[in-house]
Amino acid sequence: MSVVEVTNIDAFGFWLLVHGKEYFLPYDEYPWFKDARVRDILGVRLVHEDHLHWPALDVDLSLESLERPESFPLIFKARPATPRRRRARQV
Repeated sequence: MSVVEVTNIDAFGFWLLVHGKEYFLPYDEYPWFKDARVRDILGVRLVHEDHLHWPALDVDLSLESLERPESFPLIFKARPATPRRRRARQV
């Protein structure tokens, strides 16, 4: 068995086994995986014993973020759109 392995994938997320400990990654909390191909999710690599990398998806997660997700909120704050100034048309 490898050090990191995807053990199950379903409509709600997937299970990841790392160093004998299993984690569930729900798509609601990890949206990068929701529309990913199965082979891309299965392509996870463990780097430096605490860093997970999905090369095909360009996603990186630390094991600490899976163990203590409350310390790593996934919040995106968009800046308000700035209205564009229109150029006067030249006649």
